Amino acid sequence: MVRPPLPPLETRVDRFDLAVGTAAEFLRSAWPELRDVSFEVGDMPPSTDDDGIPRWRALTDEKRIIMYRLPIERLSHLHRDDDLHRRMMVESSVFRAAAEYLGRDPWDLGPERFRFF
Repeated sequence: MVRPPLPPLETRVDRFDLAVGTAAEFLRSAWPELRDVSFEVGDMPPSTDDDGIPRWRALTDEKRIIMYRLPIERLSHLHRDDDLHRRMMVESSVFRAAAEYLGRDPWDLGPERFRFF
């Protein structure tokens, strides 16, 4: 007997990884300085800093950006708690981490995405 295939499981971790990966690929294609940068996902940072619990760590010497899933998901305040707004929050965090890595303003990284015609 063969049963019908089950739909693939989609967890919060999977959705978070997908949002980080999609934003990272956009940034890599738009900014040559980010092409060799590794965007990684960790659950929690190893320690706190002066500002509290970091949501990401930009390591320019190592060409790495580490996004911390639990602080981003649990400490960010959404005005509307749905899939779209959670994804936007994750993508916003990736843009801010990449901006910190490059020493730029996050709005400089993708201005054509936010321009209205």
